[in-house]
Amino acid sequence: MKIVILAGGISTERDVSLVTGSMIYHALREKGHEPVLLDVYLGYEEAVDDIFAIERDWSENFGEITEINPDISAVKARRKDNPECVIGPNVIQICSQADIVFLALHGQNGEDGKIQAMFDLLDIKYTGTDYLSSALAMDKAISKELFHKYRIPTPKGITICRNEHQLIDTWNIFPCIVKVNCGGSSVGVYRADDRAQLDAALEKAYAFEDRVIIEQYIEGREFSIGVIDGEALPVIEIAPKVGFYDYKNKYQAGSTVETCPAELDANVTRAMQSCAETVYRALRFKTYARMDFRMDNEYKFYCLEANTLPGMTPTSLLPQEAAAVGMSFADLCQRIIDSSMEKYR
Repeated sequence: MKIVILAGGISTERDVSLVTGSMIYHALREKGHEPVLLDVYLGYEEAVDDIFAIERDWSENFGEITEINPDISAVKARRKDNPECVIGPNVIQICSQADIVFLALHGQNGEDGKIQAMFDLLDIKYTGTDYLSSALAMDKAISKELFHKYRIPTPKGITICRNEHQLIDTWNIFPCIVKVNCGGSSVGVYRADDRAQLDAALEKAYAFEDRVIIEQYIEGREFSIGVIDGEALPVIEIAPKVGFYDYKNKYQAGSTVETCPAELDANVTRAMQSCAETVYRALRFKTYARMDFRMDNEYKFYCLEANTLPGMTPTSLLPQEAAAVGMSFADLCQRIIDSSMEKYR
């Protein structure tokens, strides 16, 4: 198949997306496909005729994930045309030539449904869920409302906008987590143990977004569960060696101990998997997604959020869960493609 892998962009998860795209690109070459790897923001400035026949390594210079967030202003400075347009030169023309576009995007303008809606209008096939479920999952406040509606356990929390001091004064649960409403990869996520730390965390979070969530911190263990076609994969446990599961611990090799399948009682495992499948249905997902959980010391678990385009980097969770049931990385990519094509039948 002729497949475009779309990665990059200008979200705070740009670097993660580039590595995800590079991994998928090599896996699809291994499977015998004709993949082209594109940065959705920088695009491709050369001739696009017969682009799938070009012999080259499209993953050259796609970089690596560092401990700090990418410099988006430096990325924008590389655009020769309109830097405010999130779609780069010739991206649409190239994607329209593909049998399907493999979305390796993360964060804003990738997981929020905008790209998916655009492709629907242009009749371009793509992997993963549709625009509506993408938007529901990206907005954590809406996700939590649906969690409550479907009786999905989730930490207590409030959603606030900048300068809503009166609402902040009602919060009295510590420790707590402050996180941006539409972020990902733990960018813009902070822990606060008292009021002073809460105020400082809010100020940091507002640097990313004007709408944030304050949420009860669940002391205990952290888990994640991938769901493909409505069926849960094995549970994986994430245990950072230092601190919590932040951006550095997620993507720097050796920072976190990951155990898959997680060492849990069989009944707890199945209950958590069933909850992940309920989230999948509640948010109207198609194809695949990944749900994140925390469990307290009394074995009560809480769903934190859902991810519609889970990372596929060397340290990512979904590929590890797939490997636990004998599915290689290349096979996982193929499964996602096959499942996504079913949407169009």
